[in-house]
Amino acid sequence: MHYTNAKSILSGKGGYYGMNIYRGCTHGCIYCDSRSKCYQFTHSFEDIEVKQNAPELLEMALKSKRKKCMIGTGSMSDPYMHCEKELQLTRCCLEIILKYGFGVAIQTKSDLILRDIDLLSEINRNTKCVVQITLTTYDDDLCGIIEPNVCNTKRRIEVLEIMQEKGIPTVVWLTPILPFINDTKGNITSILNECVRTGVRGIIDFGMGLTLREGDREYYYAALDRFFPGMKEKYIRQYGNAYELPSPNAKELRGIFQNICKENGLLSTPDECFGFLQEMPDKFTQMSLFDL
Repeated sequence: MHYTNAKSILSGKGGYYGMNIYRGCTHGCIYCDSRSKCYQFTHSFEDIEVKQNAPELLEMALKSKRKKCMIGTGSMSDPYMHCEKELQLTRCCLEIILKYGFGVAIQTKSDLILRDIDLLSEINRNTKCVVQITLTTYDDDLCGIIEPNVCNTKRRIEVLEIMQEKGIPTVVWLTPILPFINDTKGNITSILNECVRTGVRGIIDFGMGLTLREGDREYYYAALDRFFPGMKEKYIRQYGNAYELPSPNAKELRGIFQNICKENGLLSTPDECFGFLQEMPDKFTQMSLFDL
């Protein structure tokens, strides 16, 4: 872990801004796209870059914005990785988001998010909060292999239950689906049934498959050699060096996904889900125009 002073903390414009407090991750997920060389890491991925001035930058940015909007975090680096337990930078940023009347859409695999449920609940009462949880495999033993350093699927489902009890809307990322590993009818159906039971608002799926780029591919294949002997060779025969690796079962799995979402009124396309994540309630955006 090392510390830096960032020049800015928000990206995007208009009605939605993204924020990454950390760079890198310690969850150890074998498929993580953020390891890809295109993101130009100059340090080990596990050597977390801490933007120590993130709260100060966020406060300066938000107090100058008249139009309230949603602030998203967690798309590149999990805001609740291990160092957050002590540093509490994510919590500080949530306090600032609450202070200035903005909304938040926060994505994680970690149950550490429950530490901040007081702030998330208050943000949701005042404006809007959406919690996004990634679920890839219903099998906790398999989860321990592909996502080794973070809480298991059972615990993440408990997080969804608790958010539902608090009235905080949730979205599930059902991605990636790893060909020949977790791309089974039983796995997808079990996860979707839990999404229905816990009242999630929408589920994000990008076609029941995996993407691999330079840097990410090498790390993933090394993990396949360790945990799934012979699987790397199967991938190479099936996909070569392709970026998109759809499951051979993608059509069947997509059918199951679409049917369950339709039957239960869940948002089921990326556009629908991202629209919900990025949309600030009208009464807040309209009121803020006169907040001069």
